[in-house]
Amino acid sequence: MRYIEWAVMFLVAGFGIGLANMVGFQVGFMDSLPGILILLGISFVSVVISKVLPLKLPVIAYCSLLGLLLASPISPCREFVIASAGKINFTAPLTMVGAYAGISISDQLKQFVKQGWKMLLIAFLVMTGTFICSTIIAQLSLSLTGVI
Repeated sequence: MRYIEWAVMFLVAGFGIGLANMVGFQVGFMDSLPGILILLGISFVSVVISKVLPLKLPVIAYCSLLGLLLASPISPCREFVIASAGKINFTAPLTMVGAYAGISISDQLKQFVKQGWKMLLIAFLVMTGTFICSTIIAQLSLSLTGVI
């Protein structure tokens, strides 16, 4: 994928994150903008680094390392990065990720159904089990910490 395509995709994602943050969490778009730009900047630089460096790590690894470096105590822009990214609710980017994932697999549903009823049953059990186990872990964690 070319860098211009990545940039356009990041602009669309940034707009979606800002919109989700504004609608879902009542944070103004202009208040979210610095955090969105920082997160997208980290992402874009990570894409470039993954293409340039001979060490072939996944882009998400470079995102994590760059984000940790920018938010670490040795970074001169630490406070700004943390404050700006703190205005972005974590579930706002997840809304966009879920939408992209749904769009990307939507044309493959017929192939998935062709796998047979056993595959559908396994998918249902995996999704249900993940949800139930996540709920149990959350309940235990919140109960043990005294939050609920």
